[in-house]
Amino acid sequence: MSDQSGRWVDASQLPEELVALIETLRPGENVLVMRNGETIATISGAAREEPVRSTDSDDITVVATAMKLSASARDSLSERLGPGYLVLDLRSAPPSVDVLLVPPGSPQLIGNFRALYPRARIVITEIEDAELGVRYEGPVRRLLDAGAEAYLPSSTIPRLAEQLDRTMTQLRQLTGDTSAPLTIEAPGGRALE
Repeated sequence: MSDQSGRWVDASQLPEELVALIETLRPGENVLVMRNGETIATISGAAREEPVRSTDSDDITVVATAMKLSASARDSLSERLGPGYLVLDLRSAPPSVDVLLVPPGSPQLIGNFRALYPRARIVITEIEDAELGVRYEGPVRRLLDAGAEAYLPSSTIPRLAEQLDRTMTQLRQLTGDTSAPLTIEAPGGRALE
């Protein structure tokens, strides 16, 4: 892709967080690139090739993926979630998405997503699926791969006690095999695997 002057930048050479932010831009939206308080460049949203699909039904949960996934990876996720879900690439999703799956990133990136999709539940996900060619690793995945047994994002000491007790009970039920994956509990008591 090139502009009128013929100059362009390969997105793979840019920081992932910047590419993710650029991909969320809609036509007419801009990101200013600043240095020492002065604008040195403007990145503008362009028309997307994929059309925005309408989702008028309250029975459908619209999930948008903010990470680059192939159509087959999105189809696989949609199939696993079932008929009550519609999984779209963020670029073709309506602003009223219900769930936004994002790779681990900065608080600023999450804040930008929150501003763009105020109704969406933002879910940070670390994925490694060799079969579908997907790898979005983050700090939690790296810690678990290094040998940590579980990750407990507790909001209070009483909540930590509940989560730790449940995790230790699971470990004991695994008949001594502590290398098996554990259920990781997210805030609000929802279980993740």
